[in-house]
Amino acid sequence: MTTITAVTAHDVRFPTSLSMDGSDAMNKDGDYSAAYVVVHTDDPAVKGYGFTFTIGRGNDLCVEAARQRGIPLVGRSVEDSVADLGGLYRELASDSQLRWLGPEKGVVHLAMAAVMNAMWDLAARVAGKPLWRLLADMTPEQLVDVADLRYLSDALTRDEAVELLAELAPTRADRIADLEARGGYPCYTTSAGWLGYSDDKLRRLLQEAVDEGYRHVKLKVGADVDEDIRRLRIAREVIGWDANLMIDANQVWDVPQAIDWVGRLAEFKPMWIEEPTSPDDVLGHAAIRKAVAPIGVATGEHGMNRVLFKQMFQAEAIDYCQLDSARLASVNEIIAVYLMAKKFRVPVCPHAGGVGLCELVQHLSIFDYVCVSGSLENRVTEFVDHLHEHFVDPCIVENGAYVLPTQPGYSAQMFDASVEEYAFPEGSYWASR
Repeated sequence: MTTITAVTAHDVRFPTSLSMDGSDAMNKDGDYSAAYVVVHTDDPAVKGYGFTFTIGRGNDLCVEAARQRGIPLVGRSVEDSVADLGGLYRELASDSQLRWLGPEKGVVHLAMAAVMNAMWDLAARVAGKPLWRLLADMTPEQLVDVADLRYLSDALTRDEAVELLAELAPTRADRIADLEARGGYPCYTTSAGWLGYSDDKLRRLLQEAVDEGYRHVKLKVGADVDEDIRRLRIAREVIGWDANLMIDANQVWDVPQAIDWVGRLAEFKPMWIEEPTSPDDVLGHAAIRKAVAPIGVATGEHGMNRVLFKQMFQAEAIDYCQLDSARLASVNEIIAVYLMAKKFRVPVCPHAGGVGLCELVQHLSIFDYVCVSGSLENRVTEFVDHLHEHFVDPCIVENGAYVLPTQPGYSAQMFDASVEEYAFPEGSYWASR
């Protein structure tokens, strides 16, 4: 028997604010950061890695919360833990004292994501499979057993969830073969569109995206409408009118302002407006969606839990669901959102801007196509070309598609040298500043 001996959490921050990578109307100077968790065992070859994502200050709060979340794991059998990740998740989530600090939102929920991401990584490593394959090899009943369906029965029952998964179970292998044949899961790039970039850099990166095979490109908007018009005009000049252009306001508008501003940008035919207002405003999103159609409304990267997504679906408030792999409480809660999206016929186009999120999200999108949605229609996953060099098993994107991961795990492990260099504040990079 292998035993969990420790759960460590590390404050890792990268100075992306220096190059304006990640800059948008709401978040102008983010330093992409990770509350990085390692699950240690008495076998040095058996570890699990996970994280949640922040943009700098406050990352230390997530680190301490993750440390608290990990304490109950110490002394447990690895074999028993990975055999019942649904039960483990429910036990950790039932900690009433930590739950009081949320519940199921904020720092303690981000910490839950970090710890459970590490446990899912551990499970996939023990099984010798990439995370997407581990999920694809589970039966519909096993997947529903790990899913967090609490508070969802008015929208999705257990029997419905099993039925949705059973429908596609016999043809999973066909869709895996399809992804392999087409070169991977389709993605879009945000790397060209950060708000702080110069016009020359914008043009250069847009052209690079076109040359690399992207048919979907996203730009940040929301700081100045005349500047947005000018930048979107540049984008259309470079990518043409047959490519898909998406825009992202990062929550900066009130509802009437969002409707007016998107109306001013409608001439550029955006596929969607992302995060047009507060991420918690279900009825506001519904009003914006009705007013700006046929432009779609997308949101979810700050969707704090499955209950918020349930309400978005029930209120017909969004056209695209953008769940986040490190804000929802890992795979357990994410599966529940995917199943609701399937029932309500909303395509899931996950958020992945941030350190390590692309590494995780590729597994989730592959799982969705293979096991849940069975469709690539109106589905495309975000890719940002930042910081992948710090990961042992980085995502690979070719011709605008995520190549299917082959290494065991959730692709979450960072190089020890990267952790040591960018640990805050004692790492060699930060200590020298």
